[in-house]
Amino acid sequence: MSKNLGNVAGGLKATLKNPNVSEEAKESAAERLDSGNFETEATELSRSRPDELKNEGNVIGGYKATLKNPRVSEEAKDHAEEVLRSKGIDVEKE
Repeated sequence: MSKNLGNVAGGLKATLKNPNVSEEAKESAAERLDSGNFETEATELSRSRPDELKNEGNVIGGYKATLKNPRVSEEAKDHAEEVLRSKGIDVEKE
């Protein structure tokens, strides 16, 4: 299983700020952060494979939620409905 480099970098940064972590662990985290550019690599990865990184079920769920959210514009609801229909999902706006 591959790791999300952005999450790894975030965890290392959290280690640096956590008062309950030993100095040795903080030094190790700092060295790992200095040795690689995690944010850049994660960003490049997401740009090169944007569809592979998204969970299709979550994407569909987000569009369905858009249709039911009273704070969402009609234009956004129309777009969500269009996307869902293009995926073969029949839905009705509320």
